[in-house]
Amino acid sequence: MIDSPSKLPRRSNIVVIGAGFAGLRVVQGLNGVNANVVLIDRHNYHLFQPLLYQVATAALSPADIAFPIRRIFRSQKNVVCVLANVSSIDLERSSVTIDNAQEIDFDYLVVASGATHSYFGKEDWVANAPGLKSVDDALLIRKRILLAFEEAENEFDEMAQRAKLTFVIVGGGPTGVELAGALRQIAVKEIQKDYRSIDTSTARVLLIDANDRVLKTFEPSLSARAASDLEKLGVELRLNSRVTSIDQEGVVIGEERIDAHNVFWAAGVLASPLGKALGVELDRTGKVIVQPDLSVPGHSHVFVAGDLASVFDSKHSQTVPGVAPAAMQMGVHIGKVIRQEILSGVDSKDRKPFIYHDKGSMATIGKAKAVADISGWKFTGFIAWLLWSVVHLMFLVTFRSKVSVMLNWAYTYLFQSAGARLITGEFKPQIRKFRDVTPNE
Repeated sequence: MIDSPSKLPRRSNIVVIGAGFAGLRVVQGLNGVNANVVLIDRHNYHLFQPLLYQVATAALSPADIAFPIRRIFRSQKNVVCVLANVSSIDLERSSVTIDNAQEIDFDYLVVASGATHSYFGKEDWVANAPGLKSVDDALLIRKRILLAFEEAENEFDEMAQRAKLTFVIVGGGPTGVELAGALRQIAVKEIQKDYRSIDTSTARVLLIDANDRVLKTFEPSLSARAASDLEKLGVELRLNSRVTSIDQEGVVIGEERIDAHNVFWAAGVLASPLGKALGVELDRTGKVIVQPDLSVPGHSHVFVAGDLASVFDSKHSQTVPGVAPAAMQMGVHIGKVIRQEILSGVDSKDRKPFIYHDKGSMATIGKAKAVADISGWKFTGFIAWLLWSVVHLMFLVTFRSKVSVMLNWAYTYLFQSAGARLITGEFKPQIRKFRDVTPNE
């Protein structure tokens, strides 16, 4: 999998860690540059994270939103793709070590390794409340959701059945809202006719958040509309509420115990641990505090982008949010800076600062329901959902994926049936008391 950089002619070595939105844009911006671009990622694919919840809720398959990195850069001859884990980074020696074995020297380094889940110090909750950041996470959640309905179908014990049909989502941001809406959509519209012994529409979906409204980064009127749409779908909102305990059998909210066999985490993010490997100043979430041009203080040839970068936007006097459009823009900015310096042959002493252009926010709640704020224009309902669909289709990497996702959405919209309802991997249904499944004559 590794094409050794030492076999290539000596040119500037640019190492990019992470093939997410930021890393991808950096590498694309260096097309044709007289340099070796080494792209390192621990997966062999680029993941379109905004649609990950649709894999988790069986609307899409992983192949619809994950694209092989080598295929993306097949025509970009100056790119070397490396499937590996980064073990360490030595800024003084300008080298990156992969899998504790091979060192790769760099003239420029871009660290865009993203973020993971934050459980706010409650690491014992991880096993019982999976988050949603990767394809593996999505497949695990999909398995748990589909197994819950299968187990409930065969469960004779009423209390156990009720617990299996209770889903708790912790976190009222876009991921939590979209997951909650999709879960109710599945239960009420898409699988109800497939089961004989249970009424799937009675599935209980609770969305818990410590804030006084969902989608707290959105304009209040859009938050209110999203809350209203969720409640109309049947989602129970628990705002101004904190989870104090999670175990295999449920959650505790304050003093209230809720029996639920499926708890999903969407409450917080923690920057990639590679930030610490740089040995520079971090913010409280582990993000690297960067210069206005996105470089690391004291190391002008080292950049940090995406969810790992803590960037202050002086134009809007706020920290740049950790969203996909921001990561893309950071990647484009860094690509331009490196490209210009390599083409000119000199280091720029007066780089332009990164300026974030906020193009708006969107979140979907269910079929034909969404909220959107685009350049100050606010949309709700079907129009917002249509805009959300078009924007997400536009940013998918390949034409094949655009067509596949569009057809999947059209089929689901017309026939109210998710097409990726597969329970994969090993599993053992947990049934307290089996229902008699003898066919009636």
